Amino acid sequence: MPRHLIGLSGSLGRPSRTHALVAAAAIRASALFGLHATLHDLGDFGLSLGQARSLADLDKTARGIVDRLVAADALIVGSPVYKGSYAGLFKHLFDLIDPAALAGKPVLLTATGGGEKHALIIEHQLRPLFGFFEAATLPTGLYASTADFTNGVPTAPPLIARIDRAVGQFAPWLARKATATAA
Repeated sequence: MPRHLIGLSGSLGRPSRTHALVAAAAIRASALFGLHATLHDLGDFGLSLGQARSLADLDKTARGIVDRLVAADALIVGSPVYKGSYAGLFKHLFDLIDPAALAGKPVLLTATGGGEKHALIIEHQLRPLFGFFEAATLPTGLYASTADFTNGVPTAPPLIARIDRAVGQFAPWLARKATATAA
């Protein structure tokens, strides 16, 4: 049975630098660990996400995405920075998920912003959010600013090196999962 990685961009539209960053990391993780990767943006959830007070309020498509996200072997999540924090609808999505559903799941945290002044969003906003879920956030987070992209694609050599370093940090979880599956 193939292992699954879900990439989630907390952006509503495409093209999106957040989507491009999550995709770049997902492509590298997929190639390195032989994962089946699927990417979603908040726009994929449709209108029911904004109106939902519980998972039961989501339409079939949105609920299916949440179910796959919770069942995935690994996650790459990212949000654009809005006024110093993650997107409100991104947070709303995670408010709907059971607190125990992501416990122990390896998660690569990513974020994008206009400049370097927002780089600490990973440490001050995203890591505490996923800490609440007891997810296993990878030590290296990925923040990228406008200067790290060329024509909407991550191209800055330091960013590419950080992506490779961060993706490699999935190894303990994915190797352990493969060993458990073989047994």
